[in-house]
Amino acid sequence: MLRRAAAAAEVLGWWVALTAVWTVLISSVDPLETAVGAAAALLAACAARGARRAAGGGLR
Repeated sequence: MLRRAAAAAEVLGWWVALTAVWTVLISSVDPLETAVGAAAALLAACAARGARRAAGGGLR
């Protein structure tokens, strides 16, 4: 249970950070751009967690 919470917190942290970067870098903030950026950030957050696990860091 603790591992799942830690994994969810890690993905959430990555997602928040990447969504914030996306929002700062786009020229106009409209709902569609925000939704696309949030979805892309979620995929990137999952990939970042997978890459960190593959490198041997953190909880398993």
